[in-house]
Amino acid sequence: RITGEYATVSNYPGTTVEVARALARFSGTTWEVVDTPGIYSLSPITDEELVTISILLKEKPRAVIHVADATNIPRMLGLTLQLAEAGLPVVLALNMSDEARSRGIRLDVEKLRKALGIPVVETVAATGQGTRMLCHAATHVQSPVIKIDYGPDLEPEIDKIAALLDEHPSITRRALAILLLQENPANVAAILPQMDAARAAMILQHVSKVRMKLPHSVVYHITLTIKEKVDGILTDCLAYERPLSDFREKLGNLLLRPVLGLPVLAVVLYFGLYQLVGKVAAGTVVDFLDAKVFERHVAPVAARVVSIIPWQTLQDLFVGRYGLVTLALRYALAIVLPIVAAFFLVFSLLEDSGYLPRLAFLSDRLFKRLGLSGRAVIPIVLGFGCGTMATVVTRTLETRREKIIATFLLALAIPCSAQLGLVLGLLSSSGGGLAAWAIIVTIVFLAVGTIAGKLLPGPQPSFYMEIPPMRIPSPRNVLAKTWSRARWYVREIIPIFLAASIILWAADTAGLFSLALRILTPPVRIMGLPPEAATAFIFGFFRRDYGAAGLYDLQKAGLLNGAQLATAAIALTLFIPCFPQFLIMKKERGGLFTIITLCIVSLVAWTVGFVSNRMFSLIGFRF
Repeated sequence: RITGEYATVSNYPGTTVEVARALARFSGTTWEVVDTPGIYSLSPITDEELVTISILLKEKPRAVIHVADATNIPRMLGLTLQLAEAGLPVVLALNMSDEARSRGIRLDVEKLRKALGIPVVETVAATGQGTRMLCHAATHVQSPVIKIDYGPDLEPEIDKIAALLDEHPSITRRALAILLLQENPANVAAILPQMDAARAAMILQHVSKVRMKLPHSVVYHITLTIKEKVDGILTDCLAYERPLSDFREKLGNLLLRPVLGLPVLAVVLYFGLYQLVGKVAAGTVVDFLDAKVFERHVAPVAARVVSIIPWQTLQDLFVGRYGLVTLALRYALAIVLPIVAAFFLVFSLLEDSGYLPRLAFLSDRLFKRLGLSGRAVIPIVLGFGCGTMATVVTRTLETRREKIIATFLLALAIPCSAQLGLVLGLLSSSGGGLAAWAIIVTIVFLAVGTIAGKLLPGPQPSFYMEIPPMRIPSPRNVLAKTWSRARWYVREIIPIFLAASIILWAADTAGLFSLALRILTPPVRIMGLPPEAATAFIFGFFRRDYGAAGLYDLQKAGLLNGAQLATAAIALTLFIPCFPQFLIMKKERGGLFTIITLCIVSLVAWTVGFVSNRMFSLIGFRF
């Protein structure tokens, strides 16, 4: 609303992982607006929270806008107090204020403003209400003067540590001292190396002294003190009226229970993914674009245009078997794009409705068996959109153990939106084949996840997540999200598909592609597939959807029967991740982990493919 730029945001934690920056002009001045990951306190737990605190420490903001949920003010105000006590020029934006009023929450904004000593603005981001006033407040805000009394055990040590610290360009020395007392390694690493060893040693002595005094941790003591301060402020500012019976609230509570939540999940999967993505997008739309647009019009025109090139090899670069037009653009625009757009539409509806956090709650018990918590449902579900993006989002998980398990499962058994849509489209005519694919991939996901959870040491993960209210998705927001994500996907996949096509053409011309095919042909034959299927697995390394599109061509040519198609879909789903996801895995988890993962994933894919084919043959499945 402030910048006019669109960013992918949702009403559940874990989406905004990377920092977004954009320019905005208001009050006659151009400003850089920085959107950081969300935090609840200055005691960071996850990597995304560390990013935000790092920005507050390293950059000198002209204003800090704390966007708080007006429906949950007691939970939000603690961070506001910490930001204000740190001397940051903070403005409190009470967003979703219209929803708070509809739920019977009555807040005296003027009293809250006086109690905090900072500007407080009620906003409704969905409509733009209050944003102009918010911008005005941000341009005129000053650093507040507020001090929280942490009691006789902490206050003397806070003063002593603060006296040893240098002035900081962004926050007060008192705030730095409080950060150091919480003994977060990231805070210590950001502050202590900047001073001489003698002062650093004295500070650590004070930190150790406080730890000896308190019966609980410093973080617990600070959190409890801030909560008491918040409760005292809100006593005179906040009141709750009995709201009218809200059907959405009752529905949201019911969806947290398996008796209704699981049937609703089945309905979402059937109508949202199977019917819309699998039948309509991967069936009707893809058939129209591929058969009637590309084959009848685009390919013949391209062939006539490149026929002026005198060298057949160069003609093949554009319209040959691995041509830029006949393979790359056809796969990207006629096969992948409709499926991706349909998936993003369904996904946007789900996340804007508030359904996904309830799915996380329902899945927590199951995920605990895999060494994860319900919070991991966010990167896992995002993996059905894009495995590369989901691998980045594993940063939101608390422990390194959870991040390793989630990254491994994303690489193994989570198909991206385009691959999922293509598989649904390929197997939609065979209910048995689709069921076999879904059941076997799910079994592999659960079995491998359980083994990984048992083998990797570490404590049982905890689970906490704010559950937003159920909402009727705004058509405008859903369409904006779908359009933005589809546009981003096209910008990403077209260059990759074109590059992959050039590499395949060059490798085919040089005879290297034939060598790769000969290497992959034996394991493909072991799975009971024709040797031509090796091509799809090679394609799959460039992008998973590229490989699934290769199966589409094999089916179209009549080279795969129902059982073979199901086997190929299972093995390709479990096959190594695409090249972009491979690079992100290396960046996030390291090269050794990535290599080990690729080896294990390949072995699992071939083994499960072989076992599936043998099982289909023994039982006599023909699909």
